[in-house]
Amino acid sequence: MVALAIVSMLHDLAGDMVTPLLPALLATMGSGPAALGLVEGVADATGSLLKLVSGYVGDRIGHLKALTILGYGVANVLRPLLAFSGAWWQVLAFRFGDRVGKGIRGSPRDALVASVTTKETRGYAFGFHHALESLGAVFGTILGYVLLSAGLSVRQVIIWSAAPGVLTMLVVGLGVRAPAAAPSPGVVKIGIPPVAGFRQLLVAVVVFTLGNSSDAFLLWRAHEVGVPITLTPILWALLHVSRSATATWGGRLSDRRGRQFAMTAGWLVYALTYAGFALCRESWQIWLLFTVYGAYYGLTEGAQKAMVVDIVPKDWQGRALGAFQMAVGLAALPASALFGLLYKRWGAPAAFATGSLLALVAIIALPRPDRRATESR
Repeated sequence: MVALAIVSMLHDLAGDMVTPLLPALLATMGSGPAALGLVEGVADATGSLLKLVSGYVGDRIGHLKALTILGYGVANVLRPLLAFSGAWWQVLAFRFGDRVGKGIRGSPRDALVASVTTKETRGYAFGFHHALESLGAVFGTILGYVLLSAGLSVRQVIIWSAAPGVLTMLVVGLGVRAPAAAPSPGVVKIGIPPVAGFRQLLVAVVVFTLGNSSDAFLLWRAHEVGVPITLTPILWALLHVSRSATATWGGRLSDRRGRQFAMTAGWLVYALTYAGFALCRESWQIWLLFTVYGAYYGLTEGAQKAMVVDIVPKDWQGRALGAFQMAVGLAALPASALFGLLYKRWGAPAAFATGSLLALVAIIALPRPDRRATESR
């Protein structure tokens, strides 16, 4: 479990050296926001769709570590090659490949975490994993900023992201221990687990995600209120510090008080902070809201994956985790489009208020705690 968390930390360190630089990279090619939206939209959709497939393969053949290594390998080979792109469609091709890697590794990696935990420790394990993942994002953002400040070009920083990528592969290959491959007996069908509580959870999460736009809009709002663009990396790092600091605690809370309790608390934090972004007028309020907003991630990231594993039978875990992440990814695409339209037509208050309202509706749709307990999990 610890080795997998370190792997995610190193991988996100490498990824966040690059991701904030994509707009600047595209700008050097004469491309603008439309190209960036297409690149990231296609990339995210690809990763989301493949998570269900990789979950199916993991349940079918049982080689969770091998699939995890393959997924990380694809991403870490292709990401540094972005530095050699000469046109936006080449950036799209490399980002597409990067997200293919994410889709391959996502569900098997989470199934690996689930395989070495019990119901009493599962929330803590997923929360700890996300804590180190977010810490990697902090380090990556800061390292990218330091390298740029030292005089390196955008393309040179992207090439240097290969260094933590190599460390990622060494740790996942040598440090991660996995149970012996145990393919599921009988016919393994691809699809959604036939469990009412899981389907109810999917409905709740899709409703929530439709109001959960890209965090890039939070930075846009920060600029509107008066936070200088030069402080954007610090603000972004602050969000990930808060996210990391609360993730392990949030996962443990879900172990002690229940998954629904932790997710409800997290979605309430989200609703309140989005209302705050709608109403804020001073830059100090933005800094406070970003700090509190990180706790939404900390309360929910570990709890929601643990809830998925709690609800479904063991032989459905990979596919359930894949279906869950696919639903979140696909719902996120129209969410950002809807938010952007509301923002453009009626302004920030209407857009953020809509996200806040959908979070409150999603809380009502969450499955009740009693539906999760079965002897087979």
